[in-house]
Amino acid sequence: MPTLFTSPRPGPALAGRRALLFVLAGNMLVDALEVSVVLVALPPMGRDLGLSMFGGQWMMSGFAAGFAALLLLGPRLAALWGRRPVYLAALTVFIAASLAGGLTDEGAVLAATRVVKGMCAALTAPTGLAIIGTVFRPGREQSRAVSVYSLFGAAGFTVGLLSSGALTELSWRWTPVFPGSFALLLLLAGLRLVPRDAGPTSAEPLLPALIRLVRNGPFVRSALCAATLNGTYLGLLLLLTHWLHDTWGWGSWETALAFLPACVPLALTLPFADRMVARFGTARLIAAGGCATALGCVTALLTGAPDTYVTGVLPVLLCVEAGFVLSFAALNLQAVSGIPAAERGTAVPVYQTAVQLGPLLSLPAVAVAAGAGYRPALLFLTALATTGAVTACAPRRRARPAIAA
Repeated sequence: MPTLFTSPRPGPALAGRRALLFVLAGNMLVDALEVSVVLVALPPMGRDLGLSMFGGQWMMSGFAAGFAALLLLGPRLAALWGRRPVYLAALTVFIAASLAGGLTDEGAVLAATRVVKGMCAALTAPTGLAIIGTVFRPGREQSRAVSVYSLFGAAGFTVGLLSSGALTELSWRWTPVFPGSFALLLLLAGLRLVPRDAGPTSAEPLLPALIRLVRNGPFVRSALCAATLNGTYLGLLLLLTHWLHDTWGWGSWETALAFLPACVPLALTLPFADRMVARFGTARLIAAGGCATALGCVTALLTGAPDTYVTGVLPVLLCVEAGFVLSFAALNLQAVSGIPAAERGTAVPVYQTAVQLGPLLSLPAVAVAAGAGYRPALLFLTALATTGAVTACAPRRRARPAIAA
């Protein structure tokens, strides 16, 4: 796995680095948990707050909006004020927003707290990766650290889903508060473990870096495929959440268990992602993942509204999850493989912004289309997934050489 960072400065001993890694990876868990923890709570949340499906989807897309809005600025704030202060301040605001979200009776206020939490995640995610790049040595040690970081993210989605199912049975108000408890633990540990910066650093001007990234074919392809994959995935879960709850009358816990096939396989296979990439290459895996996702949506569209879980819901969940299993790591690697080490500090946030733009655009569209029925919403998701598959399978052009600033 290529490193995303520059060479580290001398850091703490091995035991201290491992403890720090679990703090930073735990933050990735919280970010993923925050995405999934409100998912199956959306129907009862909307009922209590008087929200339509379109209004309720802002509880998910609001987080994506905040994340995407501040992600490019995050590394620059860290360079200006220091990684440790930015990281700890973002965790503190995240905790406060979690409490506010659980206490409010206004849908607009709850959505606003989700935007704020997304902005906090936009500061902690790249800052955490930058700290890993500073503390862990390039090569095998750094690759393992990034793998652990990614694994916690995949596990966090499953933890959030199961937690949402259990907590919503008590009250949906626990779901926005729950991630804040994890963030509080990370804050207390981070106060002790996150290293202090040697001093403010300068960040590369954003516009020249963006121009070079747009000219990089593999990077653009990866960003587009990741955006369509993530948008299809979360849009499908939103649609099925309301279908299972409103049409079949399923409770939150039943819905959470029904979605496990859409998240557990990635968490189980992610430790072996390097071997898959080494054997098949990134391009083949990305194409296979895009086709699997599109196949699931096309099959669901042709069969129509589901009559049973086994025949109507499970197949599309497995196909879309197969898309993640096949292409998640490959997309991340292809996005940075041709980027000079000095420019990856900009490339990674840009790529992550693209990932968040997928659901930011797809979730409102699915909610609007669902107003006309299940099939129109699935038709949009099929078109989105097909776009990703075509992008992944299109003949590749040779990447243009980078132009010196």
